[in-house]
Amino acid sequence: MIFYTFAHYIKNILAMKQKVLFILLNDYADWEGAYLASCLQRGIMEGSPIPYEVKTVAPTLDVVTSLGGFHTVPDYSFDTMPSDYAALVLIGSLQWDGPEAESFVPIVKQAIAKHKIVGAICNGASFMARNGFLNTVKHTGNGLEQIRSWGGKAYTNAAAFVKRQAVSDHLIVTANGTGALEFSHELLLLLQADTESRIFLYYNFNKNGFFKG
Repeated sequence: MIFYTFAHYIKNILAMKQKVLFILLNDYADWEGAYLASCLQRGIMEGSPIPYEVKTVAPTLDVVTSLGGFHTVPDYSFDTMPSDYAALVLIGSLQWDGPEAESFVPIVKQAIAKHKIVGAICNGASFMARNGFLNTVKHTGNGLEQIRSWGGKAYTNAAAFVKRQAVSDHLIVTANGTGALEFSHELLLLLQADTESRIFLYYNFNKNGFFKG
């Protein structure tokens, strides 16, 4: 009986899903994380592994409202979010240049120091530039002009800006606000959410309407 109980405990531990934390501020762009969240929460396609679970984080536990009018009750606040997670995903928002965003800076610093995956799309990428987080990696965003404008003196890596919808480099994924699919594709690969071929099939179908290239 003792052996069975221990074996059952180990099985449950191995089956535990890692958390991917979606960071939502008010006026967040609801479409930017939709593809990624559904793939992580339900699997890319039938028979896909589901090693992750999606959780939402906001500055407080108050409801946050998207640009499309969706109301989200966050799972965690900045103060209560877990320290054990697989990735942070910064969803674009009109508030990433506001005071609430500043309180998130230490959390990103800690994530990078612990070699966690960090994804940032649209103004989330601009926030990363503003705080010097893109100075050692290739990156993209809503155009170099915006990245420079938001980054100011803290941004010193314009030479590494890449004109692509999404860029993955050293565990940091950045994307243009119109690159939700590319953003998802890069993060799914980095998280090893499924095989490369199945991840591409999902991306290609949603991008071009075809399962094959």
